[in-house]
Amino acid sequence: MPEKKIGNQTLQFNSKPKLLSWSSIVGPMEGKGPLGKHFDLVLKDNLLEGDTSWEKTEQKMMQHSMEIALEKIKLQAGDLDFYLAGDLLNQIMNANFTARFLGISFLGLYGACSTLTEGLSLAGMLIDGGFAKQVGVSASSHYDTAERQLRYPTEMGVQRPMTAQWTVTGAGSYIVGKADSGIQLTHATIGKVKDMGVSNANDMGTAMAPAALDTIKAHLQDLGRSMSDYDIIITGDLGVLGTTVLKELFHKEGYPTDNISDCGLLIYGPDQDSHSGGSGCGCSSVVLNYLLGQMLNKKARRILLVGTGALLSPVTSWQGESIPCIAHGVVLEYYG
Repeated sequence: MPEKKIGNQTLQFNSKPKLLSWSSIVGPMEGKGPLGKHFDLVLKDNLLEGDTSWEKTEQKMMQHSMEIALEKIKLQAGDLDFYLAGDLLNQIMNANFTARFLGISFLGLYGACSTLTEGLSLAGMLIDGGFAKQVGVSASSHYDTAERQLRYPTEMGVQRPMTAQWTVTGAGSYIVGKADSGIQLTHATIGKVKDMGVSNANDMGTAMAPAALDTIKAHLQDLGRSMSDYDIIITGDLGVLGTTVLKELFHKEGYPTDNISDCGLLIYGPDQDSHSGGSGCGCSSVVLNYLLGQMLNKKARRILLVGTGALLSPVTSWQGESIPCIAHGVVLEYYG
């Protein structure tokens, strides 16, 4: 039997799980960005009609994104063996309430902005291990809910520093299963927590960059690959500062960085004043919809998506703690 663990941190999925369906819902700012036409639904406002809170809107976004993904391939929620999901709010409340609606076996996840790649990695394990035939994965964030919980309520009008990133209002859902062709999940590299002593909660990109470096290096070493073996190596959301730091770290070690990109750099245009780019669980979750479209159009055949997460909370920030970070990588390959 072929090995399923390669090297120290990388898993190989021998049964080649496929991404059967996906969908994305975003807010108005994201819809006006350069990727706007690639999303399934763009909200007119950050608060859905009839909702009394941003938190309720975010939960509905996650729920509806999974409903859309199921509808695309004519499945019902009950056709999924497991549902894996997470978000940024206390006790991953959006995922919990969405799982309540779906009524299927549920594993709640928290990896901050690495939640999507954590979910895809676990979905690959469940399917490759023979424990499931079809698994749903979701992740979401919302600018106003995240600001209220992690920084300052938007009603206060606090001026954000230029190092801060803009939390994406978005939800992405994916259904992983088995098929003869399409976009397959071939490998996952599970990251280690890295903490370089950064404590500025308004500069999470710089804090997360070393975790991204560590996971990408481990991935390449485990598989004996080079950067050029990938059409795109894209991080979850390091933003402007974090991506700059990551490239500097790679340059110091002699790695090329020509094919490195970042979801937080792609989702907003230069005229949208996002400061240091996008962030949040919803960032990579919706940008991946665009990347998969690029793969289907044969503009990329192999992508390494590295979700990066800052594992902080208001409590740790208030107590002066530094920011522990994580990065998980998944390899996506297209076979037509």
